[in-house]
Amino acid sequence: MPPPRIATMSLVAQLSRMTLSAYRPRRKDCLPSLASQSVSVLMRPVLPTVVTPKVGILSARAFSSTPHRFNWLAPKAGESRKSRKGRCRVPTGGSMRGTTVVWGDYGLRMRDHDRRISSSQLRIAEETIKKRLRGMKFRLYERVSANIGVYTSGNESRMGKGKGSFDHWATRLAVSKVVFEIKGDLHEQVVRDAFRLAGNKLPGLWEFVKKGDAPKMGITKVGVNGITAEDLRRPRRKLPLEPLEGTAARLPSASPS
Repeated sequence: MPPPRIATMSLVAQLSRMTLSAYRPRRKDCLPSLASQSVSVLMRPVLPTVVTPKVGILSARAFSSTPHRFNWLAPKAGESRKSRKGRCRVPTGGSMRGTTVVWGDYGLRMRDHDRRISSSQLRIAEETIKKRLRGMKFRLYERVSANIGVYTSGNESRMGKGKGSFDHWATRLAVSKVVFEIKGDLHEQVVRDAFRLAGNKLPGLWEFVKKGDAPKMGITKVGVNGITAEDLRRPRRKLPLEPLEGTAARLPSASPS
């Protein structure tokens, strides 16, 4: 079965749980006379209506102006159907999207080939970066999300009987994709060391990039050594075939002299 959906409380449900009540002080002594009671009613201040919402665990940040941080290692709503294994995106049309640093100053980019990375590996890499930069002011951006469900049927099981049960979340990472970006008052060598430690935790080969570096089309850097995007998108030229007579004339003679 696919993983269950995460139950969330809507705004209408939160408003329906709110109660309107007025504060009414009570006196434990004996009841006063009618005259004193009328005077006390006239002298009693008008108390405003107090709204006391029933604050729960899910509605603690319902009316906060701070945006809620979503979990990038698992989708919020789960999966409606079991996702297939699939293949990573291959930019056959020459797309260079996601290969440069956008929000931060430095980034970590894959440089060998595409693969599928699990959410546990991404979480370990994130914790490694934060541990190395502990005590420093920075902001870490995650450019990917683990939204692909991986299902397994166990070891030494016979073929058939369905796809299997849910095992973990993963992401399909294309080649030359930037995974992490960082921004803050940090030295470049410190960030290089943090990304080096994170790359050691992740499968594959990784490289350090800065904002303004050349994008990549596949595994080729565009704008370096005179290589342009138009040259890479241009189809390969087919050389004209040489006539057979000219080829035979250049070959050495096989007859004995």
